Amino acid sequence: MKITRPTLIIDEVKCRANIEVMAQKANNSNTELIPHFKTHQSKEIGEWFKDYGVSKITVSSVKMAEYFAEAGWNDIYIAFPCNVLEVESINRLADKISLTLLFSNVVAIELLSDQLTSKVNARIEIDTGSDRSGFKNNNFEGIDSAINLINESELINLIGFYSHAGQSYKARNAKEINAVFDDMKSQLLVLNKKYELPISCGDTPCCSVVTHFDEFESIHPGNFAFYDVMQAQIGSCRFDQIGIALATPVVDVNHVTNEIVVHGGGVHLSKDEMIESKEVSYGKIVKFNKEGWGDPLEGCHVKSLSQEHGVVKATVEVCNSVKVGDILGILPVHSCMTADCMGYYYDLSGNIMSHLKSSY
Repeated sequence: MKITRPTLIIDEVKCRANIEVMAQKANNSNTELIPHFKTHQSKEIGEWFKDYGVSKITVSSVKMAEYFAEAGWNDIYIAFPCNVLEVESINRLADKISLTLLFSNVVAIELLSDQLTSKVNARIEIDTGSDRSGFKNNNFEGIDSAINLINESELINLIGFYSHAGQSYKARNAKEINAVFDDMKSQLLVLNKKYELPISCGDTPCCSVVTHFDEFESIHPGNFAFYDVMQAQIGSCRFDQIGIALATPVVDVNHVTNEIVVHGGGVHLSKDEMIESKEVSYGKIVKFNKEGWGDPLEGCHVKSLSQEHGVVKATVEVCNSVKVGDILGILPVHSCMTADCMGYYYDLSGNIMSHLKSSY
């Protein structure tokens, strides 16, 4: 494959290996893997999951649910607080597939109950520390109200509680991630015991590091299929498990400052950043080979991004080995955002794979 512009490359072997590990982990715990497809948003990549026993999926929007329903998935969970303004689309979807909605407040339940025309399943979102959305685990008055409203509806079927422990992304090692998971689990088990409803969770760090989910009915990680530099920093994965890399043409090499300018900026990678050795980094640098790409180059990272430019801080040795017209790979800080920015993929054989964005 001839690369002439920023191109997102996917390593199917690595991605499938990541999927297999997660599927086996869920199976060992007698827990259902209902993977989040917000990371890849691709019909073709979605098909890989079926080879590992996946029959239900998670998405983050009604639009995404529509896209995957058209691709043949008929059991879809929208793990985003229910947007009642999309009730017409929700009704159309629920008339065709088994649709599960997430409720984080009683107002949405009240409003939707009056407008539903087809049956839906529901999970109640519990905020176990991410401070984003959902009921606090000790807000029994609010949870009671939500459960009563759902039970009063003939078209909403309550199937359990759900929590996304987003605070796990602030962890920096497996021990800290396990601590986040244990805290989340203990909060959810209180509700499980009180209301006799199943519990589910969804963040990738916890699902990647924790080995047993026996108390959980289902897990819903998404980023694990691709992984990224942030996940590696957290301790969720190794660098050799990262399944995507942005191929970027080299357009300038400065041997005075040991910096390389590539065609690959914020519109390709997003501007998600991380701090590494007290320096801001927008991605790690790799070189491509016949098998895909190698390990991150020591002492090299993307130091700054503008719209189309990426500036790479490099070592003298790397600068001397790179020339204008070469291709460098960037392992993204956040693969979900990079995939969303790019809107399509090429595999290592040069085959293109679609993305929700490319279907507009």
